Amino acid sequence: MEKFDLCVIGAGPSGYAAAMRGIDFGKKVALIEKNKIGGAGIFNGALSSKTLWEISESYKVTRIKDQGFTVQNSTLNFLKVLGEMQLAVNERYSQLTEQIEYYQKKGKITLLNGHGRLQNKNEIIVSSNGREETIWADNTILAIGSRPRKLPHIPIDENIIVTSDGVANFKDFPESIVILGAGVIGCEFATIFSNFGKTKVFLIDKESRILPFEDEDISLALAGNLESNGVTIHKGSSLDSMQIVDGKVQYSLLYNDGRKEIHTVEKALISIGRVANAENLGLENIGFELNDRGYAVDDKTQSNIPNIYAVGDFTADIALVNVGELEGRYAVERIFGSPKRDLVYENISTIMFLNPEVASVGLNETQAKMKKIPYRLAVMNYRYVNRAIAMRKLDGFFKIIVTDDDDMKILGMRAMGNHASSTIEVIALMISMNIGIEYLAELIHPHPSIPEGLQECARMLLGKSIIKPEVFSKHLRCYKVSSEGINSELIF
Repeated sequence: MEKFDLCVIGAGPSGYAAAMRGIDFGKKVALIEKNKIGGAGIFNGALSSKTLWEISESYKVTRIKDQGFTVQNSTLNFLKVLGEMQLAVNERYSQLTEQIEYYQKKGKITLLNGHGRLQNKNEIIVSSNGREETIWADNTILAIGSRPRKLPHIPIDENIIVTSDGVANFKDFPESIVILGAGVIGCEFATIFSNFGKTKVFLIDKESRILPFEDEDISLALAGNLESNGVTIHKGSSLDSMQIVDGKVQYSLLYNDGRKEIHTVEKALISIGRVANAENLGLENIGFELNDRGYAVDDKTQSNIPNIYAVGDFTADIALVNVGELEGRYAVERIFGSPKRDLVYENISTIMFLNPEVASVGLNETQAKMKKIPYRLAVMNYRYVNRAIAMRKLDGFFKIIVTDDDDMKILGMRAMGNHASSTIEVIALMISMNIGIEYLAELIHPHPSIPEGLQECARMLLGKSIIKPEVFSKHLRCYKVSSEGINSELIF
């Protein structure tokens, strides 16, 4: 039986990051993967969908008619779009496999293709094509990933009714598609298909507005943009039934006001979250604890079994590639060293690839009010940012939330608009460093650039902005909110 210092089950983003960190410590590492290296971080997930979004954003240029030019005779081929997406996926996949092969030759890592199952807390059985082998590991990290959640009463065939895994099975742009689930992934695919302009998109939302976890101003602005792009949002509706009839999708909706509607579309996309791949892992053999939702019970990646760790989508924390990588690296540092920094999630940066993109870090207003935190807030509209004016893309704004005291340390930020993601890292760093807003106000940005609007937001909070909220009060806001979430008053 071959022995390893570390075994990582799953070579998605969190598992791959953990394996590489194990190499950094000079440990003998086994990496078990039953499918493809990269997991959903590359295939049918983050990289593939974001590549589609980027292509759809580029194609939108051909539909512009009001900026002094018209694109003539443009053509759009769905299979070629998928081919471009696959090129992106293959490029990243080849990078990851090349690195694994390099370290295999060096004897620093062993890649085992197959399914890993815990026999006990140290022995792992690897099954592949009817053959089994057992290895020993002093420590094991479970980076098992996740898959799209399904509903038993919906006949998902990954052809007509699909999850995100089945979008690549389409042969052409569907004439119409209904998307069940108005969360981030559902809204991203609604954006992608509507950007191409070939598909009539319907979005089922049981809430009164999409993205209910975000502040109302962001949610309403994004909904308005989707609707202006031709998307129909079934607000306040729940799915009564969905079935395949004569090769098409027939779905019935029940609305909060008692109405019932029946619609027929060509395709359906089910986007209602993901579930961890926790089956057939041998968890019962070692008494591994799961919560009632099927996620690992962990204390900063360490499970109730001292030498078994859980990372990525197997934990109940934020299910993002960058978070999974952070957790994978942190788990290895806990096992073989002492992490220089604690594992915290307060400054995790996220991007929603919508129309336009939305970048976020830290608290939003809704969360601050729920926590009864008094705060100050400034909002700067894109229409006063020179780069946005030059791009002719004025749809967007910055929102910074700071503590209601003289220090004005950043609690969170939301940026909606083109290049929004380019503004977020400085805020994430400031939250991590626990420093006040004055540092941002004095930082010199290149001109013209979108982050200049973020700087002007900070200056508004300090009462020394170049663009004054008292003059442009329709688009600029600066106020404070008490711990009760009411009695807001203007600062300036």
